[in-house]
Amino acid sequence: MKPVSIVIAACVALGLSAPLLAQSVDVSGAWARATVPGQKATGAFMRLTSKDGARLVAINTPAAGVAEVHEMKMEEGVMRMRAVPGGLELPPGKTVELKPGGYHLMLMDLKQPLQKESTVALTLVFQDAKGHESRTELKLPVGMQPPADAGAATKP
Repeated sequence: MKPVSIVIAACVALGLSAPLLAQSVDVSGAWARATVPGQKATGAFMRLTSKDGARLVAINTPAAGVAEVHEMKMEEGVMRMRAVPGGLELPPGKTVELKPGGYHLMLMDLKQPLQKESTVALTLVFQDAKGHESRTELKLPVGMQPPADAGAATKP
């Protein structure tokens, strides 16, 4: 039996869903913007690439009361920001960039300021075309601008 088959067989035996193992989203260049005392919201940014296509459906963090995928875009000469209903589509093999002024993760109702040179824990929840969910846990560096190294997100 091949190693992948053994893992899938073990998951089936344990009552776990094998498709959760197949979800593959690469996260790179991740970081969160530092805040000042009293600031209750900030953004987190990164590049997401899904091999087979997926949707980012939720963000969880102990650092904020609310975490959502947001987009900023010009409408009738006014820059508007709003939550992305239904999550963010990640087309197969294409990189989707979450950056200031575009798609980004909005962390609101912060429990305390995010200090420069610290980290913030995030869990990204993805859903594939069949509705199976997977989670990616990250520790993002916090700063005023993107970190020098593109692969800054670390898995705990």
